Amino acid sequence: MPVLVASDLDRTLIYSSAALALTMPDARAPRLLCVEVHEAKPLSYMTETAAQLLTDLGDTAVFVPTTTRTRKQYQRINLPGPPPKYAICANGGHLLVDGVTDADWHAGVQARLADECAPLAEVRDHLQRSADPVWVRKHRVAEDLFAYLVVERELLPEDWVKELAVWAENRGWTVSLQGRKIYAVPQPLTKSAAVREVARRTGAELTLAAGDSLLDADLLLAADRGWRPGHGELADTGWTAPEINALPERGVLAGERIVREFLRAARQQA
Repeated sequence: MPVLVASDLDRTLIYSSAALALTMPDARAPRLLCVEVHEAKPLSYMTETAAQLLTDLGDTAVFVPTTTRTRKQYQRINLPGPPPKYAICANGGHLLVDGVTDADWHAGVQARLADECAPLAEVRDHLQRSADPVWVRKHRVAEDLFAYLVVERELLPEDWVKELAVWAENRGWTVSLQGRKIYAVPQPLTKSAAVREVARRTGAELTLAAGDSLLDADLLLAADRGWRPGHGELADTGWTAPEINALPERGVLAGERIVREFLRAARQQA
C-alpha cells in the first residue's frame, strides 16, 4: 500500500529569495537550486540537498504538490524528481491528473461552494470597498474560486485583517495573511478534501503532510503525520495538534528538513 505525501509548496518546500532566511555566514550558506522562473527571472528555490531528497521521495511515495496557487502559477514550477501524477491547485479547487484538471472533481467543488457559502462576487465587492488603495497594490481573483490582495505589509493596518476575518467567517469564508498576500477563501474549499480523494484513488494507507499557513491547517489535521516549519502563520500563532511536528528550522532549511522527514517516514512504512 503506497504512502501519500501531500505538501504545500510556497514557504514550505520552495522559497522566494525574500523568504530564504539565510542567517548563517555567507561561506556556510547552502547551495540552492532554482525551481521556478517567472518573466525570465529566477523566483523560487530549494537547497540542492532538498532537491535530491525530493527525487528519492518521488521514487518511494506518491508525492502530491498541494498548493493555493492557480494552475498557471503551479505549472511554472519545475520540481526535481519524477513528475507527480497528482497535483492539487487552487486550495483544492482543481485536482490535476497527469497535468489535466479532473472535470468531475472541479464540478463537485463548485456545487459545494454554491450551497455552503456566500458567493465570490460579494466578497470581491467587500474587498474593493474596504481595502485602502494606499496599501493595496493588486486585487486578484484565482480560478473564479477565491480572491486575494497584494499589499504593502508595512502600511497594512493590523485591525483591518482581523475585521475582515470576522466579516468573512460570518459568510463561510476564511482569511489568511501570507507575506504580501491576503487571501479570502471559501471554507468548503480545502486541500484536505482533495487529498482524501487522492488517497482513495491510490489506496494509500498512510498520509504525510506539511504546510506553514492557516490554509494548511485542515491538510495537516487530515494527515496521519504532519510537519510545520518554524515560520509562517501557524508558527506565529503557536498552532499545533496531535501528530503534528513543529520544526525549529526557518526558511529554506526548514524545507530541507521537511523533505528529509517525509522520506524517513515513507521508508519506515515501506
